Amino acid sequence: MDANDAGSDRDELAALRARIAALEASAATARPPRHRLRSFFAALLVVIGCVLTPLGLVASWTADIVGDTDRYVQTVTPLASDPAVQEAVATRVTGAVMEHIDLKSLLEGVAPEQRPLLEKALGELGNSLEGAVSSFVHDRAQDVVASSAFKTIWIDANRAIHTSLDRALTGSDEGAVRINTDTVTIDLAPVIDRVKERLVDAGLTVAGKIPEIHTSFTVLQADDIGKVKTGFSLLQAMGVWLPVISVLLVAGGVLLATRRRRTLIAGALGIAAAALFLGIALTVFRTVYLNALPSGVSPAAAGAVYDTLVRYLRTSVRVFAALGVLIALAAWLSGPSRPATLVRGLWDSGISATRATADRAGLRTGPVGPFVRRYRTWITWILVAAAAVACVFWPHPTGWVVLGLALALLFALAVVAFLAEQSNETHKPHGPHEKKEPPMEAPSS
Repeated sequence: MDANDAGSDRDELAALRARIAALEASAATARPPRHRLRSFFAALLVVIGCVLTPLGLVASWTADIVGDTDRYVQTVTPLASDPAVQEAVATRVTGAVMEHIDLKSLLEGVAPEQRPLLEKALGELGNSLEGAVSSFVHDRAQDVVASSAFKTIWIDANRAIHTSLDRALTGSDEGAVRINTDTVTIDLAPVIDRVKERLVDAGLTVAGKIPEIHTSFTVLQADDIGKVKTGFSLLQAMGVWLPVISVLLVAGGVLLATRRRRTLIAGALGIAAAALFLGIALTVFRTVYLNALPSGVSPAAAGAVYDTLVRYLRTSVRVFAALGVLIALAAWLSGPSRPATLVRGLWDSGISATRATADRAGLRTGPVGPFVRRYRTWITWILVAAAAVACVFWPHPTGWVVLGLALALLFALAVVAFLAEQSNETHKPHGPHEKKEPPMEAPSS
């Protein structure tokens, strides 16, 4: 009888297992199409958002440079003190001035009382009259570009011509900044006027007869740059919305996904990878750009201009890369994997040990501890939202700003965990209302 019962139990167990397997198979065949569709569209949104990330960064940078005069001036101001740019400007000014100096009548046009000064100055520079005058003019040009006056000229000129730059890059080419088929140039006439004054003061009075000279300094050199005005204008118009659209697409993909944590990790790392791709592309394009320069353009000056103009774009690349890695790390640490569980265990152990030490030292949280314990989830999300808002509305954040906000958030979460930790003395009665156990009576003999 027992053997029959055992056999019957085994048959029932086998039948139950078969039924469970059939139900699981039925569920597996019924649900995957819907799940596959959700997963497909979630992946599609994340991929599109990641692809738009580099374009969003470029669009934001474009709108920043072209649409904000103060931002533009702040960007190009360091170029006035760059040695390569100063040398290129001095060389360009020297060439323009030398084209208007008649070397044959140079000494004849100088006043008799000033001839000894000029002959002495030229004699110290060599035997060749043309080489001596050229070196003399170049020295005076270097004096001008190295002075504070040149920095003032540079800043004032760039501020005044920002509107012209905007017109140049959005379709019009009138003003101090001119855009041709392959160059964007700045007129150096004010610098040449200062150089002529220095030459006259140094004894080269014939320089005072030089007419007004307009020569240009190349800011940007690229093949058929005139053909990309429309694209540049489009990027400027989308500068505010394209980065937002990119982030919203990734967020939509995460919300649509069936495995949101994994999708969030993949999306965050995808944004970081897209930002890094843009950084690599900027470096590669710099090399290609410098190799394509005409022979008359200084590669060192062109490199300095390029690096200065894309400086804030590279900063944005670092910000998005750091932000993506931090978000992916936070999502991974909240997951069920063994390493993540171990890290969280170490975190909790550290908080518990710190709270135990504080309890032994007599530190009490009063009503704050229970309040934090009760609303800990809300407080955590408020802190995370505050960090995100600070990062979004921070004026031009850097990678260090993102790292600092992340560390500040981590510290705030540690404080919340410390306050929410259950005190070791919570369940122990103490104080004047402590209940005392009655003394034990000795057993009677």
